[in-house]
Parts: sequence; C-alpha cells; structure tokens
Amino acid sequence: MPKICESEIEKMAIEELQSLGFSYIAGVDIAPGEPLTERNSYRDIILKDRFVRALKNLNPEIPSDVIDTAAKKVMRISTGNLIVDNETFHNYLIEGVPVEYRKGNSIKGDHVRLIDFDNSDPFTNNEFLVINQYTIIENGNNKRPDILLFINGIPMVIFELKNPADENATIQKAFDQIGTYKGLIPSLFVFNEICIISDGLESKAGSLTAPYSRFTSWKTKDGIKDSSRYEDELSTLINGLCPPKTLLDYIQNFITFEKAKTEDKLTKITKVETQKKIAAYHQYYAVNKAVESTLAAAEKNGTKKAGVIWHTQGSGKSLSMVFYAGKIIQKLSNPTILVITDRNDLDDQLFDTFADNNALLRQIPKQAETRDDLKSLLQVASGGIVFSTIQKFFPEVERENYDLLSSRDNIVVIADEAHRTQYGFNVKLTDVKDGKKNVIGQRVSYGFAKHLRDALPSATFIGFTGTPVEKKDANTPAVFGNYIDIYDIAQAVEDKVTVRIFYESRLAKVNLTEEGKKLIEDFDDELDDVGEVDEAKQAKMKWARLESIVGNKDRINTLAQDIVNHFENREATLRGKP
Repeated sequence: MPKICESEIEKMAIEELQSLGFSYIAGVDIAPGEPLTERNSYRDIILKDRFVRALKNLNPEIPSDVIDTAAKKVMRISTGNLIVDNETFHNYLIEGVPVEYRKGNSIKGDHVRLIDFDNSDPFTNNEFLVINQYTIIENGNNKRPDILLFINGIPMVIFELKNPADENATIQKAFDQIGTYKGLIPSLFVFNEICIISDGLESKAGSLTAPYSRFTSWKTKDGIKDSSRYEDELSTLINGLCPPKTLLDYIQNFITFEKAKTEDKLTKITKVETQKKIAAYHQYYAVNKAVESTLAAAEKNGTKKAGVIWHTQGSGKSLSMVFYAGKIIQKLSNPTILVITDRNDLDDQLFDTFADNNALLRQIPKQAETRDDLKSLLQVASGGIVFSTIQKFFPEVERENYDLLSSRDNIVVIADEAHRTQYGFNVKLTDVKDGKKNVIGQRVSYGFAKHLRDALPSATFIGFTGTPVEKKDANTPAVFGNYIDIYDIAQAVEDKVTVRIFYESRLAKVNLTEEGKKLIEDFDDELDDVGEVDEAKQAKMKWARLESIVGNKDRINTLAQDIVNHFENREATLRGKP
C-alpha cells in the first residue's frame, strides 16, 4: 500500500470542497504568462477581474467608475500594520466600502457591497473558488500556500497541510508555516478570515492573531451529531465550516476584533491591543440554536422563554454571549438587549467584554447605575445594549407592588449564571423592623424572577450558565425555559478548550494534648474488639470528649458518626442481620 503524501491530502481536501460547490482551478494554470492567466504579476493577491465583476453584479445601482474606485481602495489597503489592515478589510466586507458620487444635483453617500450575505442561496450573487499552489512573490520572498478559498476573487481562507507519514511534519509545523507566511507574504493575510492547519490526522482552525493553543478542532459536520473519533478530522472541518452558506454566516457573525487594554509594568503606560477572535464549533452551533429559539419565543404568541445555554467555565461563554447579541440584533430588527448579572464585579467584567467587541455589536453598551437610570435607558423604541445587576429590579423603598420598567416586546434579557437561586419566584414572609430593630410585623416578598417578569412583562428571556441547572431548581426553567445547548467539562477537556481538573486530598494537622493522644490510643484498642451497641455509644462519648480537646465540632462529629456506624454495622453482621 503506497504511503499517503501531502499532495494526496491536498487532493482529498479539494475534492471535498468541490462537493460543497466550490469551483476548482490549479494555481499554475492562472499564473502570470500562462494562456489562462488571471494575474498580471505574482504580487497580485486578489483576482482583479473576478473581483470587479462581482462588485458590479452586487451593486448595479452604483456607477461603474465608482465601483472601480472602491475596488482599488480594497486592493490597496496598506498601513504597515497587518492586524489594522485586516480589520479594515473585514469592516469593508461586513459593512461595504463607503463611497460618494453625484446623483442629479446632490452628492449621494453609499456603500459598495463585496459579498451578498442576505440571499438564502449563497451562489446566487457570489462566486466560490478553491485554488491550490497559488504562488505569491513579495519583497523577493517566493511562497506557495497549499490551498486558498476565494470568495468573489478574494482569498479569505488558507489551508496549510503537512504529510501525515512524516513524523517531523506535525500540525504544529503547519501552524509555524502560517506564521512564516505572515512574515514573508503579509499582503495575503490582509484579506484572510480563517486559517486552517492539518497534518492529515489532526485539523484545526484559528484566527490571524491566535496562538497555537487557540486553534481548535471542528467536531461535527451538521451541528447535530458529533463525528466519530475515527473519522477524518479534515473532512469533518471542511464539511462543518466550509459549506458556502455556513462560511458566509461565520464570516458575518462569528468573527470579532477584541480591543484589550494592557499596562506596561515598568512604564505604567496603557496601550490597546487588538486580538482577532473567531468562534469555536460549540459556540457557532449554540449561538445559532439560541437565535432560532429566541425568534420563536419572541413571536406574538411565543412563550418569551428562549432557553438556557450551559457551556462550562473556560469555554468562552462570555464571547458566545457577544456573538449571540450581535446576531440577534440583526435578526430581531434592532431590539434592546438587557444583560443581567447578580454581582457588580461580574457586571463590570461582562460589560468590558461587550465593550471590547462593540464593532461586532454595532453599538456601544451602557451600564445602568440605578433603577431609575435603568428605567431611563429602556425608554427607547428600539436598540441599545444595557447592563444591570438584578438587584436594581428592587426599588430603594421596598413595597409589595413594583412599577414596570418597560412594556415593550422587543427587549431580550440575557441572564448570566441563570442557574442561581436569585432568579426564583418563591414567596416568603419578611420581618418588618422599626428603628430599634424590633420586629413590628411581616410583609410578603418574592424572588427576583417575579420582579423581572413584572418589570418587563413582554420581554424575551435567555439564560447562560457555566454550571448545570440542578433538577430540584424549578425557577430556572420557569424563567428561561429548557436547555438550548450543552457543552460540559468532559467535552471541553477532550477538545483541549479547558485543562483537566485534578482533586488532591489534604490532611489537616491537629495538635493534641497528652490527654488527647491517650484517648486516641484507647479508642484504637477498642476497634479490635467486637463490642456491643453500648460500646458504640461509649465511643461516641469519647469522641465528644475529643471534640473539646481538638476544637473542631463539625469534623469530630463527622468522625464520631462514622465510628458509630462502623460499630453498628459490625453488630448487625454478628447477629445475622442484613
């Protein structure tokens, strides 16, 4: 049986992509100087003729010369800072290239679309092309990426493949090769949206700025059933991420440029760094399920309970909430998003995450300082992302009936850690005290969930949690609905999203007096005897005495009960009882 080589992996990947609807062209066939050339020079990154043709097809109402100008603007993005250039291109891709032109007697502002994201059939106005061995020469550096995926003439996805039969050609080496390309032919990465690496056994996807640890596998082809562990990972990734409809959805809604503030320890100077982040497979499918569930719940006769997403701690739950908010804003025609937490520090952390990704959200979030401020922020017809702690749903002066904050039905409430008891409906009696703290009566009070519903009676609720909802907790399903998606610790560890947790027992040191040591010795001697139940009671008395010596009642009582149970079990065995 012949060994599998890198070219065979490349061939299989191309065939998979063709089965998804991509047209195939060999890079050598359209190279400069060839009869079918589509490039004037090896420095050309974009296939210009295809690109301009696509723009004119997408923007028939915009003059041809204006489209030519917009095309040049895209092809000439160059500031010397790769991540800045990449973000500029991504913004053009999502929002369109801003242009102005004369129409009649006035100047009209408009945007030239680069991709049609809206048509249910992605092939109607877009062209999808796979090209292998596409030689690029930049600053004297001659490089040839294995596979590039072009949309409307723009190379947006790169594949770097290694030979699975070569023990030195690992997936890490594929990642390192991408890094080499970024340094030597950076112009290619101005237009890059996704990087894919594979050694024929493992396959992972990541962003332009992601370290190797942030490249993740794609575990399902359809988001419903996980692929077998024996199934080819590259095939799963291609069929899961690269179908044109999925790819367009992913590029539009699941890529963000996060602005993170860092402070130099020596100079104390704060600077803002941009990190490009893309969704892992569990985030992509969970968010799309949540959006679908929310749309159904928000309908006129809907339940208003979109459900709960349980994604374990460390799996990117906060970023999933950002992706969800960004997409539901578009699908629900710009609703107001209200994000609820139950602690000020969590409110600040989550607010910072949303603020750092405000470009994806297309607006800057705001924090409510008081209940009145919250009410004021909700007094809009639509739009806005508002953060609040759940405690603000109680007025400063407690009373049995609270005023509503908004009766609008285009509000989506996102609750962080939705499993907590703070979201209860429970009714209880609370003591009313006078100025001297004397109880002078009682009043009826309710859990926070009732006040959430009373304050926002027509809103749609969705919960995110990092821990499972307990079976005995009836409040969470009552407020938010049932599970939408589950990604537990076992899955996260298997995917290497989080590290494995180990528990190590530790004995507490106890210093005993001589009396205490003598008591322990006496007790050890008694364990060798059969004893009766009365002896068990005596042992418990001795342990009660030991409690006063050691000083930890809870620990001693536990130990004492264990010993009592031990004696009782032995007594039952001797008497022939079950």
